[in-house]
Amino acid sequence: MRTDPVSTAAAILPLVGGPANVTSVAHCMTRLRLGLADPARVDAAALRSLRALPGVLGVVADDTSYQIVLGPGAVARVTTEFEELMRSAAAGDPADRSAAGGDTTVRGPAAGDPAVRGAVPSGERRRDAAPAKAVLRRVADIFVPLIPALIGCGVLAGVAGLLVNNGLLPGLAPALSAVSSAFMALIAVFVGHNTAKEFGGTPILGGAVAAVVVYPGVAKVTVFGTALAPGQGGVLGALAAALLGTYVEKWCRGRVPDALDVLLTPALTVLVAGLATLYGLMYAAGQVAAAIGTAANWLLSTTGAFAGLVLGGLFLPLVMLGLHQALIPIHTTLIEQQGSTVLLPILAMAGAGQVGAALAVYVRLRHDTSIRTTIRSALPAGLLGVGEPLVYGVSLPLGRPFLTACAGGAAGGAFIGCFAMLGDHVGAKAIGPSGWALFPLLAGNRGPAATAAIYAGGLLTGYAVGFAATYLFGLSHLPRT
Repeated sequence: MRTDPVSTAAAILPLVGGPANVTSVAHCMTRLRLGLADPARVDAAALRSLRALPGVLGVVADDTSYQIVLGPGAVARVTTEFEELMRSAAAGDPADRSAAGGDTTVRGPAAGDPAVRGAVPSGERRRDAAPAKAVLRRVADIFVPLIPALIGCGVLAGVAGLLVNNGLLPGLAPALSAVSSAFMALIAVFVGHNTAKEFGGTPILGGAVAAVVVYPGVAKVTVFGTALAPGQGGVLGALAAALLGTYVEKWCRGRVPDALDVLLTPALTVLVAGLATLYGLMYAAGQVAAAIGTAANWLLSTTGAFAGLVLGGLFLPLVMLGLHQALIPIHTTLIEQQGSTVLLPILAMAGAGQVGAALAVYVRLRHDTSIRTTIRSALPAGLLGVGEPLVYGVSLPLGRPFLTACAGGAAGGAFIGCFAMLGDHVGAKAIGPSGWALFPLLAGNRGPAATAAIYAGGLLTGYAVGFAATYLFGLSHLPRT
């Protein structure tokens, strides 16, 4: 059933404390991510009630954000309507404010467009947030908005590759390659733009500084006796350059006279951060990026089965803790550097284990109509890689099935890791999708058929082990129904 974005957004806003309590709004593939001034004002019980909010699949709360799981497609539509409600509240429309939750007092940064778009300066964020989680959330806020373009370009790149490999449509294949590759060629600029926005700088200046990384003319610059290469350092260099540029800009804003600010501040920001990027950051970030690629390849080629076991088994807990966000720049670096990330197909096995566990619960608890209804409605999304409905609606409430789902993910990861040790690498051209939805984005060194077969084998292994482990051990503490 298609979610009504207007009614869902209007229902969510009062339950999170009204517009005055919302300090930032953003979304990823499946979740509406809200920054809140006072999390205590959230009506968590009402949000978790599927009967009250049929479009809500789950709720994830921590000390840095409040995340409402809506599913792919629906989350973008609901976020748009949610932002419109925030704008209406900020504009002073009593009718819209009433629809948004009856709070007619708009206070602080939540009322303005910058807050609506998630551009809340660092000084206005929660001071008591865990530092590690705050850093990871900021990393996610920089890279998550890029995921739709990564997915779109990844799909087109896969189509272009199929056309070239099969000698089809020779006039169209080069055009598709150009369309799919243009974004990756300039991704550093977008990373710089988002970095400056996230840390309170001027986004266009962040993009301007990061553009140095991909400018062809850097090939004429020599550092440590070696000429730089355009793109050296990639997204890591762009992130560091824009971050430095933001701090330079803030330093200038506090010291340059107002009359000269419009001229000197942008010039000094680009000059200082640009030179530092050329003569230090690009080289350093290039070394780090190369080390990431080398480490990922060595890890899978040498310890593939064990690495797959660990990564596939721990990914669900990492998602629960929000620590998976640290992998986003690693995925992006591998895609930029090697054309695909070999880590994502292994991590996607966690979703397969979750599907297998849910099927075991469905078979075992035959007379529990409530949980069986939840599984039937959530299973299609789980097969397509959206695991939150099954996690928050089935395995976590039951306890042990969450652990046995991790066992299924570990088995699927080990399966793909074994093939990596044999030289058959499976990668993904984009991040975001998993499950069956990842098939169009797969890339490997043995051809599309072999790559898809290995990935499918991993999924089947994850399903089977997740089902068996849950059926035999995950529900032994519950009465058989």
